[in-house]
Amino acid sequence: MSTMHPDARRIRITACPDKDAIIEVDGRDVASAVEAYRITQTVDEGPEVTLYVQQDWKGMEFKGLAEVVVEPADVRHVVMGFLDAVDWQKLDEAVLARGDLDGKPGELTRGLLAQLREWAAGA
Repeated sequence: MSTMHPDARRIRITACPDKDAIIEVDGRDVASAVEAYRITQTVDEGPEVTLYVQQDWKGMEFKGLAEVVVEPADVRHVVMGFLDAVDWQKLDEAVLARGDLDGKPGELTRGLLAQLREWAAGA
């Protein structure tokens, strides 16, 4: 631990595409609880490591030189993956075939959101 930053934690992350990641905080293996992580650093500040953990994980929050913030898993990547998988032609056909289009302003946007919601619920 740094004497300059007494709250600093030792972070070790080793990741390789064909192997399980190694994620340790002060020598404690936390990889099984981590779904994703992000490492950021600006010119003026030290590194910050954010660990996105499983929703039911009852771990702790670590802060220090490499500030480790433990948060519930970020669902943005799930939403982006869902939207990336949508075939625009099928979506266009499905929205135009909806029986709830009413001719009022915004009907296509409402139909689009309703269709995506239905598809997401069935995913």
